Amino acid sequence: MSIAVQSFKDALAHWASGVTVVTTHVDGRPVGITASSLTSVSLDPPQILICVARKLFTHQAIEQSGVFAVNILGTDHLEWGMRFAGMIPELSDRFAGIATHTAVTGAPILSDVLGWLDCRVRHAYDGGDHTIFVGEVMAAGSTEERSPLLYFNRSWRQLDAEPLQLPVAAR
Repeated sequence: MSIAVQSFKDALAHWASGVTVVTTHVDGRPVGITASSLTSVSLDPPQILICVARKLFTHQAIEQSGVFAVNILGTDHLEWGMRFAGMIPELSDRFAGIATHTAVTGAPILSDVLGWLDCRVRHAYDGGDHTIFVGEVMAAGSTEERSPLLYFNRSWRQLDAEPLQLPVAAR
């Protein structure tokens, strides 16, 4: 299945080295973790790359299901970022109270995120203590413009600075 290139570009335009949640499913249960290792690999066909540590249950779930979704969080999703990073240990179900939907692969997509990519694992490469999963993007979506949730210098934040105004080169 081929997706519209513009849909792929629109979804990735929201990711500014921000926080993403990688989701998949195993035995009918949703599974997810935060990740910041998202890279676009190619535009035609649309593919992305994620790195997942082998010791994580999510790694085994992606390996088993062969699918994953990437959810790009906005500044209004700080609590979601923390819950999927495992920073709320008393929470046994990271998906509790969060609406999800699916697209093509059946991987859970968090509702109301800035952008999402629904992927089928195309390749998996041994990265030592992690695996590099290359996903073929089967579907993508994005919402209205909002600021992405960033993780920088060991803190969660939004980018509050005004855009840098560069001088126009003399002609």
